[in-house]
Amino acid sequence: MIRHTVAFKLKHPAGSAAERDFLEAARRLAAIPTVRNFEALRQTGQKNHFNFGLSMEFASAADYQSYNQHPDHVHFVQTRWLPEVADFLELDYEPLSGV
Repeated sequence: MIRHTVAFKLKHPAGSAAERDFLEAARRLAAIPTVRNFEALRQTGQKNHFNFGLSMEFASAADYQSYNQHPDHVHFVQTRWLPEVADFLELDYEPLSGV
């Protein structure tokens, strides 16, 4: 299993229609067939400058690669993510075994 997470800050003003529209577009990534346990999250802590997070899981590395290459994901990255995200941190995890 791979857990893909990304913390990010948008270029849009907080609470704006543009911010809401971006988050709705991001939620549609959950419809990509290999995505499991999708969550859109709002940052509540003050330990970093990110405002939002996305988290999802994939059953395998192949499923994660399929997501990365899926036309809906590629389109989202090109038309929404790159122009609208000010900064981000991406983390991909696999469970530790035997710990």
